[in-house]
Amino acid sequence: MSVITGARSVSRRIIAALVAFATALTVMVAGGVGTAHADNRGWLRPDATGHCEWDPVQYWVQRCDVWSPSTGANITVQVQPAARGGNAGFYLLDGLRATNHANAWTVDVNAPALYVDSNITLVMPVGGAGSFYADWEHPATYDLNNPVTYQWETFLTSELPGYLAQHFGVAPDNNSIAGLSMGGTAALNIAAKHPGQFRQALSWSGYLTQTMPGMQTLMRVALLDAGGFNVNAMYGTVINPRRFENDPFLNMEGLRGKDVYISAATGFWGPEDANYPMNLKLSATPLEMLAGVSTRLWEVKARATGLNVTADYPLTGIHNWNQFGYQLHKTKPRVLDVMNAW
Repeated sequence: MSVITGARSVSRRIIAALVAFATALTVMVAGGVGTAHADNRGWLRPDATGHCEWDPVQYWVQRCDVWSPSTGANITVQVQPAARGGNAGFYLLDGLRATNHANAWTVDVNAPALYVDSNITLVMPVGGAGSFYADWEHPATYDLNNPVTYQWETFLTSELPGYLAQHFGVAPDNNSIAGLSMGGTAALNIAAKHPGQFRQALSWSGYLTQTMPGMQTLMRVALLDAGGFNVNAMYGTVINPRRFENDPFLNMEGLRGKDVYISAATGFWGPEDANYPMNLKLSATPLEMLAGVSTRLWEVKARATGLNVTADYPLTGIHNWNQFGYQLHKTKPRVLDVMNAW
């Protein structure tokens, strides 16, 4: 071998080594393999704006903007990835007064702290005040100059699952869904209408008899108070078939074979409510009583039709975060057992 040939051989080996090193470094920085992906939580996923952001709540929660073609806008979702890369997802739905800042499960009750060691991905959509997480027929408020487009069911069941599967490893058919009040109604409704996506559904103080006499009027008042929402824009007129298609009391057949948990308290004040403001106690009491009546009626029919239902009715508790947080903690072992996500 000549000196020139040997030099060329050494040069090629050096270049090959440098290329290999640069490639490995690029992959690590980009988040493909290596230390950046050694755990399922320590790196930010891509989203519609470029990449997600770390949420102030911490506990590995990311704020991700997910494009919704049906809505024509990005929808923010707070996501806590599974601790060890599990493919189960747990959707946590908000209440009637959901804000556009954060899902209340990260504010009023710290669900990410509770599930920080669990092998399940928390999925907490932001926004949707007064929406019942439904696809609305028309703009949701009376202010047509600032239309609010609600297509939540489509987003949660047709648009978000693909994003979660691609970037967080959540299987489209291995999910649990839960919610409080409005979110509890929606959790049973959505799970029943999309049985292939959800294996478990939990309603905490939900309103599960939407077409019961008087409910349309009560919803009208509640939606107006929550932000000027027009209940007629949700499903149209009182006799519109979509109202009946979206009543958990009438579509529960879709929950057959699923694990279902329902709860509502009595509305009687308990020790846990001692420091709760009196004006809020007075409003939260009838709300929980109504949820209790509605939930018990739903249970009677569900058991008569042979559904797998577990019910919990605490002797005290009103429609507030004391009650909702209690149920979140109480049902954690159940969620992790059913979803095999310890």
